[in-house]
Amino acid sequence: MQDLVIQREAPRQPGVLRLLELSDAYAASLYPAESNHMLPIEELEADTVSFFVARRGDEILGCASLVRHDDGTAEIKRMFVDGSARGLKLGKRLLDQLESEARSFAISIIRLETGIYQPEAIGLYRNAGYEEIPPFGGYKLDPLSLFMEKRLR
Repeated sequence: MQDLVIQREAPRQPGVLRLLELSDAYAASLYPAESNHMLPIEELEADTVSFFVARRGDEILGCASLVRHDDGTAEIKRMFVDGSARGLKLGKRLLDQLESEARSFAISIIRLETGIYQPEAIGLYRNAGYEEIPPFGGYKLDPLSLFMEKRLR
């Protein structure tokens, strides 16, 4: 089996678009539309976004992005691992990559929004040192959302 590789790539490619569609469908199965905060492909292509793809050979298994803000913070968006890759610790590896990217841009705080019905994601973030915070940025209080942040050293 080939090794997993995580690297910066363009989001607009067939395998990534398929993964984003799976992510959208998964979120839609858990939450109403107003509680889903997915970045569209055009926003993922912005200069302020670092988009990472995890692959094994030609197979795209996961993705995640880091959106940098003017205030020295960044937000994790569009983190998703294909069901076929669960158990490979890919979420942790993607998160480590995003944190490394944040440090390279001197980002001091990484924030995120996730849903309350995703215990695996919540556990991943908590184990990595993310703590719950009130809504940030343009988010509103939502009983289906959990807001978290980690201060990088």
